[in-house]
Amino acid sequence: MTPPMINGLLASPSFGILARVLLTFVFWSSGLAKVLDFGGAVAEMERYDVMPAAPMAIAVIIVQLGGCALVISGRWAWLGAGALGVFTALTIPIAHAFWTMTGEAAFIEMMFTFEHVSLIGGLVMVAILHREARVAGAPALAGF
Repeated sequence: MTPPMINGLLASPSFGILARVLLTFVFWSSGLAKVLDFGGAVAEMERYDVMPAAPMAIAVIIVQLGGCALVISGRWAWLGAGALGVFTALTIPIAHAFWTMTGEAAFIEMMFTFEHVSLIGGLVMVAILHREARVAGAPALAGF
């Protein structure tokens, strides 16, 4: 049985928004950094051989910031969570291919991969909770 205070917190729309802001922090902070330093964003694409670099940097910014906006707003959160989840999965073979490395570098990239997989699981939970809220007829932003 969940204590009443915890129940109240978990049912709070504001707490739901905070949770979605925190879950998407890695994406919106990265997207904003890319907007503020577009040259650095292009250089990052080039470093990982993602070409054409400038259009791909723009696409990444759109996915990161657009996906976050959808998840945080609770409107079409399933779409935003899905876009961010697919994006995160695609970064694994591009930027964290630990299976091609050895030693400490391989271990570090493997840990990044594990974190990415966990983050994808959190995004899937957002999509599930969003669906359940819509099926239950909850208004947008009511918890999820």
